[in-house]
Amino acid sequence: MELTRRDAVAALSALGLGGTLAGCVAPPGSEPVAVEHLRETLIAAAEVVYPSAVSGIEPFVAAFLEGRLADRAHVAGLDEAVAELDGNARVWYDAEFAALSVADREQVLRNVGADDADEDPSGTASERVRYYVVNDLLLALYASPTGGELVGLENPQGHAGGIGTYQRGPNA
Repeated sequence: MELTRRDAVAALSALGLGGTLAGCVAPPGSEPVAVEHLRETLIAAAEVVYPSAVSGIEPFVAAFLEGRLADRAHVAGLDEAVAELDGNARVWYDAEFAALSVADREQVLRNVGADDADEDPSGTASERVRYYVVNDLLLALYASPTGGELVGLENPQGHAGGIGTYQRGPNA
């Protein structure tokens, strides 16, 4: 199933972000965020956590991230979570997370404990990676019309789906 930028806008709408794509301005007195690095890392993580039936990951994740950049607090947390992934990847593989093979990226996510951690934006490193990276990517996927179809959600939240959906009976 091919994800599109339109799917990303629908997922952003489900989050109440109106689907507007915005740029990031660093808060006064803070370091600017390396948006391209965040994008590369999220795309690399999506290649691990998204089902193999999904294609179009790069433009989808890039568009979703672009919409998330308006939330400065979220971007700061995401930046810290990405730093945790990169730190673990450097220790084990001597490279940044995005530069690793898919199998090695999966191992890094397991090393940081993101595969079974609870999500907590202010918790441990594992919980922050789970919240800001894994869960955000899964939310984007399954809140989109295309991603929702993968799990039988014909009309994910924020996507009406058209009149045909409402004209069918329950046994259709």
